[in-house]
Amino acid sequence: MKGRLLVLESPEGAGKTTQLRLLGEWLTRLGVPHTAVREPGGTALGTEIRHLLLDPAADIGPRAEALLFMASRAELVSTVVRPALERGEIVLADRFVLSTYAYQGEGRALPLEELRAANLLAMDGLVPDLTLLIRLDARTRRARAAARGAPDRIERAGHDFHDRVEQAFDRYLTREWQRAHPEVGPIVAVDGRGSEHEVLGRIRELLMARFPELAGATMTSHGAAAPPDA
Repeated sequence: MKGRLLVLESPEGAGKTTQLRLLGEWLTRLGVPHTAVREPGGTALGTEIRHLLLDPAADIGPRAEALLFMASRAELVSTVVRPALERGEIVLADRFVLSTYAYQGEGRALPLEELRAANLLAMDGLVPDLTLLIRLDARTRRARAAARGAPDRIERAGHDFHDRVEQAFDRYLTREWQRAHPEVGPIVAVDGRGSEHEVLGRIRELLMARFPELAGATMTSHGAAAPPDA
C-alpha cells in the first residue's frame, strides 16, 4: 500500500480529534499500517513548542507564534511523517498547513505569502494527499469547546478571531482557492452533524471512494477475496 498523508482540519470543537482516533481504530481493524500525529507536537521539540504555544499565560507575538508552528512542523515532517510514508503507512494528521493559513494568516492577520514561503521550507516539498475539513455550526462547536474545560491560549483568542478562522476555512473549500494553493493538496468538506459514528461513516465513504486500496482492505477484512494486485 502506498504511503499517504491524510489531514483532518476544522475550527475549534468540530470533532476532528475524535474522528482521527476513530479513523485510527478503523485502520487497525483493517490491518492497514498507520501513524497518527498532531500539530504542534509529535516530536520532543514539537511537544515543548506545543506546551509553550497553548499555555494561557504565554505572551507570544503573531510572527513568533507562526514561526514556532513552522519549527514544530519541520521537525515532524523530517523525523516522523516522511519516514512513515516511506514505509508505506497512512499518516493521519490532526491539523497541518491549512490551520497555519487560517489561524495565523486570517486569525492573526499575517501576510499569507510570507506564511506560504515559510511553510514550503518547513514541508520540504511534502503535499497532503487529502485534507478532510469537518464543518459544523458555530453554536454547536462553541458549546463543545466550552465543555472540554479551561480554554488554551489559542481558544482564548475571542469570537472575532475564531469567526475569521471559520470564514477562512470556508473559502479554502472553493476550487479557485485550491487551484491557487497547490501546496495544500485537495480539500473536501465533511458534514460534522450527527453522532461521531455517523460522521466517521461519511469520512470512510470519502476515503474508500478516493483511495481504492482502502476499499480493497475493507473487503479483505470481511473475508472477501483480495483484489488481484493485493
